[in-house]
Amino acid sequence: MRRRHVTRGTTAAVPSAGPPRARLVARLVAVVLLAAGGLVMGLFSETAPAYAHAYLQESSPVDGQVLASPPAEVRLRFDEAVSLGGRSIQLLDPTGKELAIGAGEYADGKTDTARASLPRDLAEGTYVVSWRVTSVDSHVVSGAFSFSVGHPSATAAPAEQDTDPVVPVVAAAGRAMAYLGVALALGGGMFVAALWPAGRDDRRGRRVVWSGFAALAAGTAVVLLVQGPYADGRSLITVFDPGLLGATLSTRLGYALLARLVLVVVLGVVFLIAVGRPSPAAGPEPAGPISAGPEPAGAARRIVLPAVAAAGAVAMTLTWTLADHAQSGTQIWLAVPATSLHLLAMALWLGGLVALAVCVLAPAAKRGPALLSLEPALPRFSQLALLCFAVIAGTGLYLSWRQVGTWGALGGTDFGRLLLGKLAVVLGVLALASGARRFVQRRDRARRAAAAPAVPRDPGAALRGLRRSVAGEVVLGLVVVSITAVLVGTAPARSSYAPQVDATVPFPAAATASGPYGGLRGGSIQVKIEPARPGGNTADIYLTGRDGTLVPVPEISGALESRDRAVPALPVTVTAAEPGHYVAGSMSIPYPGEWALRLDIRVSDFDETRVRVPFTAH
Repeated sequence: MRRRHVTRGTTAAVPSAGPPRARLVARLVAVVLLAAGGLVMGLFSETAPAYAHAYLQESSPVDGQVLASPPAEVRLRFDEAVSLGGRSIQLLDPTGKELAIGAGEYADGKTDTARASLPRDLAEGTYVVSWRVTSVDSHVVSGAFSFSVGHPSATAAPAEQDTDPVVPVVAAAGRAMAYLGVALALGGGMFVAALWPAGRDDRRGRRVVWSGFAALAAGTAVVLLVQGPYADGRSLITVFDPGLLGATLSTRLGYALLARLVLVVVLGVVFLIAVGRPSPAAGPEPAGPISAGPEPAGAARRIVLPAVAAAGAVAMTLTWTLADHAQSGTQIWLAVPATSLHLLAMALWLGGLVALAVCVLAPAAKRGPALLSLEPALPRFSQLALLCFAVIAGTGLYLSWRQVGTWGALGGTDFGRLLLGKLAVVLGVLALASGARRFVQRRDRARRAAAAPAVPRDPGAALRGLRRSVAGEVVLGLVVVSITAVLVGTAPARSSYAPQVDATVPFPAAATASGPYGGLRGGSIQVKIEPARPGGNTADIYLTGRDGTLVPVPEISGALESRDRAVPALPVTVTAAEPGHYVAGSMSIPYPGEWALRLDIRVSDFDETRVRVPFTAH
């Protein structure tokens, strides 16, 4: 049976695609797409309010607390829901030995509160509670605090217990590979299948796209395997542990990674159909009645395939944005689409650029033909790149504000410094891209002004400038991908930045200060606390007289008091650094909130003055 399709002025015979085969492929694509859609929608169903990487807000016992008897349990309350693993809560004795305790579990059914029962026969001394949980944005956060039974030990176990340092490096490499893969798959696929007429028959273009699918699948698999050891604090050799893998697959990130792997299959099938073997050319047939019957193969190429590809590309970006930084912070409803657009624009630009580079950077003998065959694609990609840069700039500004918040956080946090580095590289890309765009515009104007396509006398010279520009853009684009892979594993600056506390309070006028300490009358007390965050902090204390000079005192003792919770005062050890300058080098703040540093200042052999310096720990 032969079907006819309408062309301008001719009726060409087209071999009929086998209906059983077409229906089989259509059903396969539909089933896989539905499976991917179900996994992606499963991510929406788990959406919960979140504000950043999870931070410990409250613990029982409190960090540094001295108890008369052993506590029955330890409780940790975070600022958002967290996922627990087999080693989420650990207890170390004064010698650093791990003790057997109850398994970490949610307290009272609250997903933001974890508990574990403790042995009742704890001996006197200082114990360290080490915790490790996964926040709602799929990032692992950890910390430690100590408490004492009876009296503190002379020495205590190390305060931090972390995972194998190789594990986060491998995870970052997997993320970078996945980012590069999605760019080559989506952007390269767009270039080869839609922007470049000759691309469907070019092996180089196809190899770029298939390499992207392979890198995307491999990077996703690496992240999926490594997440278990990373979340549980294990070594890299446990990546194939079924228990750890099962725990990962039960999380939001596990659903996202599974959906991504399924979408790799969907989009791979779509690309295979789109660039499949071209139908054999058929000569014109005699004039006769033209069949208006259905054309499933042609309709699939013109309508179904682009629709499935577009839906798959959007769903692919959601596998990142529904399980990453977009799920933490303010305006999640806007951050998810903005981050998805940002990622999609980056993928279309970088992947198309790589495909263009691979096809333009051809052997000398093929430069001329390559230039002619790419001529229609150059202005098309230039327009697409311009649109992508506009989207990247707009969404990037919004996401930067959302994740940074203040100017000080740009230079004061790892996230901010990485973001500045990424911005510098992107500006370099824009400089190169503007030169390439001018080159393309000049050639396009010359081609349209001529009666026939303009062929340069020296194709190699014509390509030389474009070749350098495109190659430079590709290199800088890979740098951007690498920085992005590190950024997504770094706590957002808005949540990690804490400006240094610098507070000055007047010395109490009623305080008795005579003799060598009389200079404190009318003076002040300046306190600087850094980093003013939960965990270890350093407080510098300056006693300044009326004339601005430092005034030493016989002794200063300190305590940390919570201003909004019923928490016992925590002792703070203060030592003299120089006359009039005192330091609390190991002041531990248990959780964020309003605090006051209480200073008991002995101003004479018999008199003591108490001063409170309020501050906020972020």
